[in-house]
Amino acid sequence: MPGDTTSKPASESPQGGKSGIDRPFNVVIVGQSGRLQYEAALFCVSFRATNPNFAGRLFVAEPVPNAAWSRNPRMNDDAVRQLLSDLDVEILPFEANHFGEAYPYGNKIELLSALPANEPFVFFDSDTLILGDLATVPFDFDRPGASKRVEGTWPKLELYGPGYTQIWKSLYDKFGLDFESSLDLGQPDEYWRRYLYFNAGFFFFRCPQEFGEPFLEYSLAIRDDPPPELVCQTLDPWLDQVALPLVIHSFGGGRETLPAGLLDGEISCHYRVLPLLYAREDQRVIDVLEKVTAPNKVKKVLKAYEPFKRMIYQGKGAKARALFDQGDLPRREQQIRNTLKRENLWLR
Repeated sequence: MPGDTTSKPASESPQGGKSGIDRPFNVVIVGQSGRLQYEAALFCVSFRATNPNFAGRLFVAEPVPNAAWSRNPRMNDDAVRQLLSDLDVEILPFEANHFGEAYPYGNKIELLSALPANEPFVFFDSDTLILGDLATVPFDFDRPGASKRVEGTWPKLELYGPGYTQIWKSLYDKFGLDFESSLDLGQPDEYWRRYLYFNAGFFFFRCPQEFGEPFLEYSLAIRDDPPPELVCQTLDPWLDQVALPLVIHSFGGGRETLPAGLLDGEISCHYRVLPLLYAREDQRVIDVLEKVTAPNKVKKVLKAYEPFKRMIYQGKGAKARALFDQGDLPRREQQIRNTLKRENLWLR
C-alpha cells in the first residue's frame, strides 16, 4: 500500500483553493440531542459568517432512532432546528447500526454512508469554531489527512507489555498495510510521534463512501477481534483515532497533506469545551466567537445550553481566561483542566 509520500500537484478548485478534484466539496458535522445540537448550531453560525460564498453543501448529520439508542437521539430543540434552517443547513439523517449510544464517537464513521457519493467532503467535530474561509485551504482530496493537533493519548504502554512498534505494527499487519512507510523516521524509536496518529477532529477525502467503508471495517475488526498486542489497551474512547491513521495510510495520505497552521489554526479551532477555548486560544478566536454569537436570534438559541449561557453571555469565559498567561500556558492540557475545575469553571 502507498504510504506517506510526497504530495502530487493539485489543480485549482472553483472555490479558490487547490484540490485533487476540480469541484466544490461538502462539509459535515454531527448534531443530536443534548450538548451536540448547540455545538452544531455554533459551528454553523461561525461557518456561515466566515464562508459567505461557500460553493458546497453544509450538512448536520443526525442519527435516527433505532435499537442502537435507548432514547431518541435526534436534535430535540426546535429553536436549534429553525436556526439551522435559516442558515441553509441540510439535516442529514443516518443509521447508527454498529455503534450508537455504546460508542457515540462512531457517528463520524457511520454518517459517511449517508453523504453524497463521489463528492469530496470535510468532516469536522461539532465542537469546532470556523474562523476563516475554507476555500483558502489547499485540500488535495485524493490524499486524505486529519488533525495533527494531538497528544500521545493512545496506546498507553504497560510495564513488561508490548511497545509502540509492536502495537502499531500488529494493526498494520492485520489489514495488510505497509507499516514501515507510515513511520516518521525523524522521530526516535518508541516515541509516540514516530507513529502515524491523528486527532479525529477533522478529516477529508474525495468520496465519503470510499473512505467510510474501510473506516467501518477496520473499526469493527479492531473492536471485535483485536490483535493480541492490544490486550492491555482500552479502545473507548480511542477506537476512531486508532482506525483513522490506518485508513488514511491505505489511501496514500499522511501527515503532510495540508500545510501547517490552517486547520486547527488560522481557519478553524477545535476547542473541545468552551472553558478550554477561553483559557488557551488566541484573542482572535475569542473575538470571532463573541461576534458570531452576539445577534439576538443566535443568542436566544445558544442561551438554552447552560455552559454557553454562562461562558459567553454571563462573563465566565473572561474569568477563565484571566486565570492563565496565554503566552506561557501549562504544557499539558490536563493541568489547564484541573485549574478550571478547581475554580468551578469546567462547564460542559
